[in-house]
Amino acid sequence: MYDLLGKLRVVEAASFIASPTAGLYLAQMGAEVIRVDQIGGGPDFKRWPLADNGASFAWEGLNKGKKSVALDLSRPEGRELLVALATAPGDDGGVFLTNFPVGGFLAHEHLVKRRADLITVRIMGQADGRTAFDHTVNSAIGIPNLTGPVGHEGAPVNHVLPAWDLLTGAYSAFALLAAERHRRDTGQGQEVRIPLSDVGIATIANLGQVAEVLHTGVSRQRYGNALYGSFGRDFVTGDGKRLMIMALTTRQWAGLIKTLGIGDAVARIEAAQGVAFATYEGARFDHRDALFALVEAAFATRQAGELCAAFDANGCCWGPYKTTVEAASDPAMVTQNPIFSSIAQPSEMTYPVAGSMATLPQSQRLTPVRAPYLGEHSDEILADVLGLGSGEIGRLHDAGVVASA
Repeated sequence: MYDLLGKLRVVEAASFIASPTAGLYLAQMGAEVIRVDQIGGGPDFKRWPLADNGASFAWEGLNKGKKSVALDLSRPEGRELLVALATAPGDDGGVFLTNFPVGGFLAHEHLVKRRADLITVRIMGQADGRTAFDHTVNSAIGIPNLTGPVGHEGAPVNHVLPAWDLLTGAYSAFALLAAERHRRDTGQGQEVRIPLSDVGIATIANLGQVAEVLHTGVSRQRYGNALYGSFGRDFVTGDGKRLMIMALTTRQWAGLIKTLGIGDAVARIEAAQGVAFATYEGARFDHRDALFALVEAAFATRQAGELCAAFDANGCCWGPYKTTVEAASDPAMVTQNPIFSSIAQPSEMTYPVAGSMATLPQSQRLTPVRAPYLGEHSDEILADVLGLGSGEIGRLHDAGVVASA
């Protein structure tokens, strides 16, 4: 964590991945992020994977560093408290992050009646208000039909990484700060709507894929583990280790050829085909079958240890294939990585927890703060942000409108 946004107060009423991710990134840069949940937890409070005590590793991972207020949002008084928190006064407040529907009691048009300069960042499924999740967006933009082995056309392959959720969360944090900067300059708040489906289709458009299919009139085919448009694929060493190799740049290509000792064979292919692989990466993709065969044969004669060392010495780009257990146990990636700190979480487990993914050499990196217990900060926030006295807070507890840890 870093203390760069220490005066910014963000109220988050959200669940699942995209919205909590936006709040997480803001908290990791020092913002005070106040998460408001239904008493007993929202729909993501017990999402897998789970600890032995039933706590969600995902929930505590996405909500570390935040404060928690638990309200009964099924009751008017609970909803009123959420609205009051979102619109509470203060130059650094009035920033609301949510994935609640456009309409209803959290509609921006209602909230601005309480605070005219309010910033509402609303993460949505689709722009017309219909529901969407990462996998439904992914299927709708065609990615599962590009993923998977060659020869299995017609059988979509879903990915396991919620890429659009994560990208939407990151973009939402960026958009929130842009809106907050605009408010500082003009005094004007606004609502920012970020549909998951728009993030998905815009991203593949930014990568040229929309233009590609409109130009060619056909969908891109599957290429298995081969890297589209350049040289890259997995290969197996003589001792059975699988490595991912990529050669996008001239230097990487030259290093691969030198390491494997296949320069003469590659030159013969270039002469026969009238191409220069060193100067045009697309040619390496066009002639990938012939090049893959050379690399496969060279890999089969080498041991992984000496091959990887040679790749490093010659400026190649490569990576091993690991299980998730192996990756989590890798000192360079986790235990000796300065973005991680071992802390105790509400799951009653102590394990390495990731802080900010950015490294700011001129700023002090702070230890990540654990996720809150549900309702842990209810009394503190109601007193500090809304100015409620102990008697009123006690009444809200007695009425079941507010809960604490």
